[in-house]
Amino acid sequence: MRRRFFVDEFEAGSATLRGDAAHHLGRVLRAESGQLYELSDGRCLWLARTENVGRDEVQFSLVEQLPAPLAPVRIEMLLAIVKFDRFEWALEKATELGVDEIVPLAADRSEKGLIAVAEKRAERWKRILAESAQQARRLRIPALGVATKTREALSAPAAALKLLLSERVGARPMREVIEPAAALRQENDAARVAIAIGPEGGWTDAEFASAAACGFVEVALGANILRTETAVCAALAAVQYAFGAFKKL
Repeated sequence: MRRRFFVDEFEAGSATLRGDAAHHLGRVLRAESGQLYELSDGRCLWLARTENVGRDEVQFSLVEQLPAPLAPVRIEMLLAIVKFDRFEWALEKATELGVDEIVPLAADRSEKGLIAVAEKRAERWKRILAESAQQARRLRIPALGVATKTREALSAPAAALKLLLSERVGARPMREVIEPAAALRQENDAARVAIAIGPEGGWTDAEFASAAACGFVEVALGANILRTETAVCAALAAVQYAFGAFKKL
């Protein structure tokens, strides 16, 4: 299976790979002229041939446009900031599981010290998303929002289906909510889903109230209490499965 890389644009039958990805391709993978790779600009996918492999950039000629199937669901994830090693692991796995946008949440029970330095980690987080998207052979890199307070973030998504993971008694089983919504999806139209995942200690009563006012439905993944990063994987896998993203393309 050919490796895939992301470029800024396609122009006049050519493309140029720059930055860390170019260094990795040229110096680590030791690419040579005439080799074939897949390139994406986030919209289109091309088979391309290396023409010139330099120290800081790799130039390609475009050979053939490849199919880029529409994903059946677009997912925005509002993810509470937790300890950075676990948060970054969650970013990686969320990318592999098809999330389209991630908004770091400065939740009421997120550690204040982590929130204070989150902005300084943004570039590192973007690199993690890019590398994970490349490894997963995705068409586009997930977007990363700025760290946002819960109430503000909950009011932003325009998704038709909004899910708030909850451990409270009375939260509906996630399956009961997502399967009927998936059944209503039009064949050639991507559904939009927002998923909010809280920190250790869970949501506060004020956050639950804000979520309800913004149209979020409280859902549970099961009887067990999951860590934030585990909930990310379980929730995304459930949504992708329900909407048919795991069908063979």
